[in-house]
This record gives sequence, structure tokens and C-alpha cells, in this order.
Amino acid sequence: MSDIERYLQASTRENTRRSYQSAIEHFEVSWGGFLPATSESVARYLAAHAQTLSLNTLKQRLAALAQWHVSQGFPDPTKAPLVRQVLKGIRTLHPAQEKQAAPLQLQHLQQTVAWLEQEADDALNAGNSARLLRSRRDAALVLLGFWRGFRSDELCRLQIEHIQAEAGSGMTLYLPFSKGDRQNLGTTYQAPALKQLCPVQAYLSWIGVAGISQGAVFRRISRWGHLGEEGLHPGSMIALLRQILQRAGVPAELYTSHSLRRGFATWATANGWDLKTLMTYIGWKDMKSAMRYVDPAISFGGLAAKAPLLNAEHLPALARDK
Repeated sequence: MSDIERYLQASTRENTRRSYQSAIEHFEVSWGGFLPATSESVARYLAAHAQTLSLNTLKQRLAALAQWHVSQGFPDPTKAPLVRQVLKGIRTLHPAQEKQAAPLQLQHLQQTVAWLEQEADDALNAGNSARLLRSRRDAALVLLGFWRGFRSDELCRLQIEHIQAEAGSGMTLYLPFSKGDRQNLGTTYQAPALKQLCPVQAYLSWIGVAGISQGAVFRRISRWGHLGEEGLHPGSMIALLRQILQRAGVPAELYTSHSLRRGFATWATANGWDLKTLMTYIGWKDMKSAMRYVDPAISFGGLAAKAPLLNAEHLPALARDK
């Protein structure tokens, strides 16, 4: 591979490259389309899948087709008025409400962490290293994911050498790139030490018992207690989170990996965080992204007929006193 090809490949995120490649294969192989495509064939492709694919998926397929044509030096057929009108018609005739992950309730977070702590104590007494590792990793994963509002891919890409943590004080986490960091400038995040459900102590306990000082923070653990070298795959996070919750007796089917971020956003809003502060903390660049995670009923305060899932009046004092 030449230097130019290497840099061109690096300019596109790996998951974006894979999804675009899959979209092109679907257009060519599954549907039988030809490249370069005409605007008429793209419109027929959209119409053929209007009832089986979501609008967001269709938009992603159009983006992949557009990228292929531009990179190959052909006119982009997806910009034609015909294609845009067909897409508008699909949106009109097949409206779909966007599915939202349920926010992880604080009592379920407490229940889960309490179970994992008991599980770790039992494993330590029994000399079960694999179970001890899994309990410590899962507690750090859930607490850091919740209090930092990280997505699955962000949790999976955390590297120990990019984290500074001090018990009772807080931690700094650096991600070289993320979904909202389009220029790949890197983003530094802060996480506080808390009196209860502390992500800092959970992280330190995990890397301490795992004996790891570099590489991926969250890794696979075999049944014999062997740690993997690579980080967990984002696609495995929903199954892993539900497995953790099920072990703690929490109704896991309610939640997905996005429930950690939504849970924190709900908690923060119930505790008086304004939207600007929340957006800055999470790293959202636009209000539309933020509002997807915040329960709008909370903004009505005491006038709401139904109390928010995380009622601020019943929350413990979590922030550590300075």
C-alpha cells in the first residue's frame, strides 16, 4: 500500500468504511444494481426497499453510493431531484418513530453495582480469579459508562495509557478520535470521584486486579480468567450489558448500551443541569443530538403528571465533598 493510499484509508473511520462497503455490496449483489448508477436506478432501489429498510438506513445507503461515485470520478446520482423526491415520498408514506433506549434507572445501577461487589467478594473468598476479574471489569464498565455518558465504541476504545486516575480526586480520559470529533483532534474528558457508585475507584480496582498497565481498558475474559489483548467490540456491548444486569436481577430487556448515556442524561437533568452544561460534559455539538437522550417530561418539573424516572429528591448525595 502506498503512502497516499494509507492516508486516504485513514481519512475514513473503519466502521464507516465497513458500512459503506456493505451498502455498495447490497446495491450491486443483493439488489442487482450496476455501478456507476443512474439517478433512475437509485430511485428504483429506494422504492424497492422503502417498506423493509428504515429511513436512516436508506440515507446511509445513499451516502455510500455518493461516496463511491465521487471517489471514482463519476457524477453523483444521489443528488438528482428524482432521488430526493422519492426519498421525501418515502418519509411521507412510511413515517417511523425513532426507537429510544430506556434510560438506566439509578436504583437499577445501584442494584447492579451492589451485586457485582458481592460477587467480587465471594469470588475472592473462593479463589475464583475468573469470576473476580469479570465482576471488577463489569463494575468499572457500567459505572464509567453511566457517569461519563460514553457510547459503546468509546468505552471499547479506551486505552490505559490515555487515562490518569487518582482515588478520591477524579480521572482524566483522552480519546484520540470519537464520533463527534470530525477533525480527529482528540477529546479529553473528566470524571469525578463520588461518595457512592464511584467510577474512579471501580476503574482502579479493575486494572489493579487485572494487572494491566497499557492497552485496552475493557477486554474479553475467558472462562479460565485469561484476558484478551484487544478491546471489546462495540457490537458485543448490548449483550454484555444485559448479561450483567440479568446477573443482578435487573430487568435487562428494558435496556441497551445507549441506556447508560440516557440514564446519566436523565439523572443530570433531574438534578438541575442545564442543557448547555450537559452538552459540554457529554460532548454533544448540537441541541438535536442532546434532546434525543433527555426525557422532555422532566423539563415540566412539578407540573408533570408523571414523576421522572430519576427523582432528584430521592437521589443520594453523590459528589465527593472537597
